[in-house]
Amino acid sequence: MSWQPTRDPAVGETPCPFIETVVIPRTADIGGFEVRRAVPSMQKRSVGPFVFVDEMGPTLFGAGEGIDVPPHPHIGLATVTYLFAGEQTHRDSLGTRQLIRPGDVNWMTAGSGIAHSERTPPALRASGSTLFGVQTWVALPAPYEEVAPSFAHHGVDDLPVIEDAGKSVRLIVGSAYGARSPVATFSETLYLDAALQAGAVLPLPAEHEERAVYVVSGSVRIGGDDFPPQRLLVLRPGDMVEVQALEETRLLVFGGEPLDGPRKLWWNFVARSRERIEQAKEDWREGRFGTIPDETERLPLPER
Repeated sequence: MSWQPTRDPAVGETPCPFIETVVIPRTADIGGFEVRRAVPSMQKRSVGPFVFVDEMGPTLFGAGEGIDVPPHPHIGLATVTYLFAGEQTHRDSLGTRQLIRPGDVNWMTAGSGIAHSERTPPALRASGSTLFGVQTWVALPAPYEEVAPSFAHHGVDDLPVIEDAGKSVRLIVGSAYGARSPVATFSETLYLDAALQAGAVLPLPAEHEERAVYVVSGSVRIGGDDFPPQRLLVLRPGDMVEVQALEETRLLVFGGEPLDGPRKLWWNFVARSRERIEQAKEDWREGRFGTIPDETERLPLPER
């Protein structure tokens, strides 16, 4: 079925009482690769511990093409990479080399500082490929901001899947519906990938204080209002909410325990103070983040 809105809160009308705000992600082309950034935005700086949410693609690469993100640094966060389609190779300054495929989870804890790169594997680069997925950043609670960097990979078969009445929910991180992901976190977290058939209803319990729904494809109805794809729907706390699919739909739900104070984001750094970010900038200039095997280039600090 085609989606026909009852109204579109994104153009100024008040959304349903279950929704705090509606975010239309900013779209950018980064060298032939499209991303949609839902968080941070003017309307919402974070949801639970999530301070950065980028939907990548879907992008079709021809033979000889692919994604190439040279080595770059992070502090004060964990990156979470999750793909719907395609493959990506992760390398980092711990010596990790890991291929990520659809449904896998890469959780990289930056803590006191790590550098990594993200590239299309050589075999896919030679033949051409599609890349479609989401990268999120989770801010680390204050006691863990300077924890030693680490890396964890969990294959698609390691993650719990809850199936019922026209829906299949993969628990990426955290806990929901009586199940828990094996991915270790530093605060209570919610992150799930739900595939819904037309008419299916996904209940979202109020056990997590902050929650948001990102409509990847299809369309949904919440509290009498309809929403198209590429909308971030930030839910009000404390309410049991039901999300109904108006057609075959895929969505992400994420959130969890609120941040223990505001964070500053500059480039790839997350910290509680400007001084810590300035120190990270200096450390990157001076090569203190370590080296990555098989990598010879690196991203320079932005001019601003």
